[in-house]
Amino acid sequence: MTAALAPAAPRPALFQGVNPTFVRYELRRRFNRQTTLFTVLLPAVLYLALFRTAPSGGARLPHGDFAAWMMTGQAVYGAATAAVSSAATISVEKSAGWMRTIALSPLTPPGYLLVKVVCSVLMAGVPVAVVGVLGALTGAHADASVWTLSLLTAWAGSVVFAALGIGMGLVMKPDVVMHMPGLTMTGLAFLGNLFVPLGGTMLEVSRFTPMYGVATLARYPLNEGFSFHGEHSGAAGAVLNLLAWGAGFSFLAVRRFRKSTGRP
Repeated sequence: MTAALAPAAPRPALFQGVNPTFVRYELRRRFNRQTTLFTVLLPAVLYLALFRTAPSGGARLPHGDFAAWMMTGQAVYGAATAAVSSAATISVEKSAGWMRTIALSPLTPPGYLLVKVVCSVLMAGVPVAVVGVLGALTGAHADASVWTLSLLTAWAGSVVFAALGIGMGLVMKPDVVMHMPGLTMTGLAFLGNLFVPLGGTMLEVSRFTPMYGVATLARYPLNEGFSFHGEHSGAAGAVLNLLAWGAGFSFLAVRRFRKSTGRP
């Protein structure tokens, strides 16, 4: 007589354990004074320092001016830096052994990562709003649709860099990762054509860097893809850049997370 097989345990829902209480807790942890001041003040100060540094010749664009171009670039930079800095705090939880505890809790790994990304993206909206207000106060000129589309694109692009922040946080130690996002993102922002208008060889190099895609898409409503030097950057290439880097950063984050939790 064969023994009856026990029914298999039902698989948990993909995002089981995600709830508003956990999201609010994560947001409170991110909106601390030091982090908020850094992620808000730096892009604001850079915008005020650079928005008048237009190239010679008037620097007019199809749907706005140089100040609007710089405002959009600093919105992308601020959103990306805020997302990376916020997501990289996962390093502290890893060092405290929290990652393996999560594996034993009702909160599923995809749910845990989803909350990290969502909170990081919400954090990224703060510098975008601040830079947008500064642009309006300093007389940045652009069509009404440009303000909406460009700033929303800059904000939405922060999802890619939230994945980068998670990957960095899981690779590096807390005392190292707290200093890396600012340095890393500033270097990538320069290469990504956010601080000064690039042209020629530098623009060609820029096309392969992580910030190029979101910066180009965010500025597309403003300049239709044309640089101040007359070169054109297509939206299709920018989308491909964004998707490729997003996939790469997401793969890094998921792989390191699985290793941290001991899951295959």
